[in-house]
Amino acid sequence: MWGVEGIGEIRPGDQLGEIIVSACAPGTDDELHDGDVLVVTQKVVSKAENRMVQIDPTNPLSHKKLVEQEAVRIVRRRGDLIITETTHGFVCANSGVDLSNVEAGWAALLPIDSDRSARRIGDIVKARLGIDVGVIVSDTFGRPWRKGLTDVAIGVAGIAGVLDLRGTEDALGRTMQVTEVAVADEIAAGAEMVMGKSSGIPVAIVRGIDPRWLRSSSMSELVRNPQEDLFR
Repeated sequence: MWGVEGIGEIRPGDQLGEIIVSACAPGTDDELHDGDVLVVTQKVVSKAENRMVQIDPTNPLSHKKLVEQEAVRIVRRRGDLIITETTHGFVCANSGVDLSNVEAGWAALLPIDSDRSARRIGDIVKARLGIDVGVIVSDTFGRPWRKGLTDVAIGVAGIAGVLDLRGTEDALGRTMQVTEVAVADEIAAGAEMVMGKSSGIPVAIVRGIDPRWLRSSSMSELVRNPQEDLFR
């Protein structure tokens, strides 16, 4: 996996898929192949889809109203931190409202439908280059029980969200009963290592994954049903 350089600043109304195709065209160092996976950061998707909202740059808490507007439920509050559930079903800090890597006075909201955003990029790649790629829209999430941030998938197209290994045998021949691997999250986390938080590289290419993982999918695979969640 490696980061794609030369994407440039994304602005509202830009056709992100076309920009990625230009950066990854045949003959370039980042030429795409069938079976590759594109990992695209939420920030540039939100910018292209005009999910940017003005806030008061002099008030460090001015985005909190947006946090509540974007939430369907407040899960926890602790000081200035709000853990919410979004319309997508994500449980995350501040409804995913992000102030990093955006100009002062602006906040980035999550895409309305990240799966659709991923499909649109994949469709443009197919139409322009004639190849099939998986697409993951990634974002940075905190994690219960563990310190530190990691990137996860918030939108998928053409790549499995979860690899269900239940019913298959492990290395010692035991039948696995509960093992489901969040492959889209694992790919997103790995791709973040080559994009970085401050390098200005919003797209990565992942090559060499198991072709069996390339299939129709949606974020519903990764979002735990509340009835199965011990902590909600």
